[in-house]
Amino acid sequence: MSDLKKMYTTISEDPFPQDMTITMGGQTLTFTKRSWTIDGEAKGLRYGENPDQPAALYQLTSGALELGGIRFRGAGQGLVSAITEEHLIQSGKHPGKTNLTDVDNGLNILQYLSAKPAAVILKHNNPCGAAWTDEGLATAFERANLSDRIAAFGGAIVVNRTLDKATAERIVANYFEVVAAPDYEPAALEVLKTKKNLRIIALPGIARLSEMVGQPFLDIKSLMDGGMVMQFSFRNRILSQDDFIPAQGSTKDGKTFIARAPSPREADDLLFAWAVEAGVTSNSVIFVRDGATVGIGTGEQDRVGVVQLTIHKAYTKYADLLAWERHQLSIHELREKAAADTSLAKVLEGIEAQTKADRGGLPGSVLVSDGFFPFRDGVDLALAQGVTAIAQPGGSIRDWEVVQAVNEASPQVAMVFTGQRSFKH
Repeated sequence: MSDLKKMYTTISEDPFPQDMTITMGGQTLTFTKRSWTIDGEAKGLRYGENPDQPAALYQLTSGALELGGIRFRGAGQGLVSAITEEHLIQSGKHPGKTNLTDVDNGLNILQYLSAKPAAVILKHNNPCGAAWTDEGLATAFERANLSDRIAAFGGAIVVNRTLDKATAERIVANYFEVVAAPDYEPAALEVLKTKKNLRIIALPGIARLSEMVGQPFLDIKSLMDGGMVMQFSFRNRILSQDDFIPAQGSTKDGKTFIARAPSPREADDLLFAWAVEAGVTSNSVIFVRDGATVGIGTGEQDRVGVVQLTIHKAYTKYADLLAWERHQLSIHELREKAAADTSLAKVLEGIEAQTKADRGGLPGSVLVSDGFFPFRDGVDLALAQGVTAIAQPGGSIRDWEVVQAVNEASPQVAMVFTGQRSFKH
């Protein structure tokens, strides 16, 4: 068993060359492998997605790319790939591929959320919880963490403001593997460093993330046969409430259905939710209320199925929050103990009853979907949970049916179109 544990802390041998060059249509991009001198030894990535996969991190160090009149992000704009020893304030068990790609996807989301203090917690390259608020970073982190306390365990935190002592104290009360921020207050670092295995990363470029919005990067997908698919990265067109499109759909006989427009509060939550959606594996939906995620569904094959599963997740996380706040037990620990303790069985029964009555905390939330609804069934499921507004790409031949569903709700539910899909594979 000790040997099995050792493989997770052993740095894999790195056979990758120091430099890499990509030439596209006469344009040359040069990349340099990133390594760090830690404890007197030069070290690259610990390993890739798994301990038996050697990996290397490359930074674009020279060259520029322009395709179709669009200039791509280039040299001098590095964030995760430009991390130096100075930025790696505490290396913990030494970063591996998944640690850094989680941070990278956090930045992918935060580039659209510069208006308020925001926190994103990620695991397996998907957000577990996210929040933004004018009440400060500590509140944003706390709300992001409590939106899915179970999934956040061992995750990566990325924030868009200088991390203060109050936020640090809330972080160390939990278990996380990585924290990344544009800067840290000295008192915050003292608190964070009490967790010796925590990787603490400073990324000053987070303060300039909004400057990169609208400028794509070269998104490369490698195929199992060694080939590659290249694409422009996703560029979010919904950067303000005014960018949403009124939702309407027409039947074959020409009858048109038009949805209610969202209130300013609903539109703000939809704007936030659509930004988070940019970092979620499709098919997905997200429930958000008051600037924080309530449920995030990822990677499902059908639209109605992902709504069902996300509702189930929201109920589970809500019950867990009640169990934790009242008894310092996770819902799973409570269920295990309740099997042999009649008093805890009654406690569990009460929590489950309250969760059902409160519909998992979903009433008053908004919903975004990364793809259009091909039928109204997924929308009807969300409406039954008390959702008040929905944003989705639009463009289905049954848009009229989906708009009709929100119009039939009492009170009437708002819907807008984004005019773009947000799939992420």
